[in-house]
Amino acid sequence: MVKFNSINPANGKIVGWVKISTKNEVAKAFKKAQKAFLVWRKTPVKKRVEYIDKFSKEIKKQKAELARLITLEMGKPYQEALNEVVGSRANLWHYINKGPEILREEVLFKYPNPATTLPQEGHSNREGKIIFEPWGVCGVITPWNYPISIPINKIISNILVGNTVLFKPSEYTSLCGKKIMEIFKKICLPEGVVNIVFGPASVGKMVVDSPINFICFTGSSKVGQEIYQKCGKKFIRCVLELGGSSPALVFADADLEKAVKEIYSARFSNCGQVCCAVKRLFVETKIFKKFLKRMVEKVSQAKIGNPFSDVDFGPLVSKKQLDLLVSQVKDALQKGARVEIGGKKPKGKEFQGGNFFLPTILTNLNFKMRVMQEEVFGPVLPIMSFKNIKEIIEMANKTEYGLSAEIYTSDLKKAEKLAKDLENGTVAINSDSFGHQEAPFGGYKKSGIGREGGKYGLRETVQIKYVYKEKT
Repeated sequence: MVKFNSINPANGKIVGWVKISTKNEVAKAFKKAQKAFLVWRKTPVKKRVEYIDKFSKEIKKQKAELARLITLEMGKPYQEALNEVVGSRANLWHYINKGPEILREEVLFKYPNPATTLPQEGHSNREGKIIFEPWGVCGVITPWNYPISIPINKIISNILVGNTVLFKPSEYTSLCGKKIMEIFKKICLPEGVVNIVFGPASVGKMVVDSPINFICFTGSSKVGQEIYQKCGKKFIRCVLELGGSSPALVFADADLEKAVKEIYSARFSNCGQVCCAVKRLFVETKIFKKFLKRMVEKVSQAKIGNPFSDVDFGPLVSKKQLDLLVSQVKDALQKGARVEIGGKKPKGKEFQGGNFFLPTILTNLNFKMRVMQEEVFGPVLPIMSFKNIKEIIEMANKTEYGLSAEIYTSDLKKAEKLAKDLENGTVAINSDSFGHQEAPFGGYKKSGIGREGGKYGLRETVQIKYVYKEKT
C-alpha cells in the first residue's frame, strides 16, 4: 500500500493521508460505475433529485467540518472556506429546482397547428421532439483551489442527468474528496453511482485511459490539452475548464472606489488562486496614478497569517506553487518591473514552514514578462496603463487565454459594445466575473472547451436525441 500525505500549507505538518489507488482499483471503480449506470439511467429524474436534496441538507449540517477541511488542506481562510461550502449549496438549489425543467422533453412542433403558414398536405399528424439522455460513466477530475464546490458541481450535474461518476480529487485536497464520498454514503446513494480514486496526476491519467464515456476536468491548459487529445482519439465528449489570465479594464469615468473594491476581491480572493481572477489590470492613463495609490492603500491594510484566524490571506497551497509564483515575479523584476507593494515572502516566526507570499502589485510592465503571458496563480497583480479603446482591446486580448474579463465604466453602452470585442467566455461590467449558478461558465481559446453551470452547462452532460413521428 502506497500512502499519500495531506499537508497543511500553513505549517508543513501532515493532517491526514489516503491510499493511492492502483491501476486495478481504478478499473474496479470504473466497472462499478458502469454496472450502476444500467440502473441509474432508468431512475426517474424526480428520484435523482430527492437524493440531491438529501445531499444538500447534509452539506448544510456539516458545513463547519467541510470548511475546516478546506482550510487545513489548502490554506484558504476559514471564513472564505465557509463561503465556499455555502455557495456550493446555491448550485445544488439550482439543480434541484431547475434541473427537471431543463431536462424535460422539448416538443419542437406538433401538427395540425392552425397558427402555422407551412403547407400541411399529407402531414396532419406529425410531431418532432428532443429528449436528453446520459452519456454513461463520467470521469470527474477536479483541482485543489475549490475542493468542495467544484467537485460537487461536476458530480451533481452528472448524476442528475443519469450519468454515473468516477471521481479523482486533487492529491492536495484528498481529505475533502473523501468527505464528499462519506456524505454520499450517508444519504444512501446507490452503490456505484459515485466512485472515488485517489492519487497524483498518474491516477488521473488512469481515469482518462479507462473505457470512460465522458470527461469533466478543471485544471491547467497544458493538462487539458493532453486530455483533449486522448478524448479525440477515443472519440468521446469532454468539458474542460482550464487556465485564465483575465483582464480588468478601468476607464477614467468609472466609480473609482467600487472598481478598487471589486478588483481587489477579484484578484486576491483565495490568495489569488482562482482561475477567473483578475490577473492583468489595465487602467486608463488619466486616472492611473490615482487608482494605483488607492489600490496600494487597500492592499497595505490586508492581514496575512494563520488561516484559522481573522486574516485576509493564508498560504498558497504548496511549495511547488509558491516556487512558481516566486519565479514569475523574479522574471518580471529582471525585465524592469517595479514592486509597488509586497513582492516577497513575509518574515516572522509564524510564517516559517508555510507557503506564504505577500500580496503584491507590480508596475512598469511589458508583454515579454511571464506575469503578462502566463497564468499567475497567487496574490500578484500586474497593472498597466492604456490610452484609448483600440489600444485596450489589443492589450486585453493579447493572451492565449480567454476565460473572463471585467470592465469598469459609467458608460454602459460603451461597455456592452466593448464586451463583444473581448475574447472571453464571461464579461462582467462594474462587477467581478465570478460565476452565477444560472449562467454558463467556460472560456475561449486555451481556457477551455464546453460550458458548466446553468441550462447550457447541464446540457453538456447529456446526449441530445431528436425523435420524429407520424401517425399512419
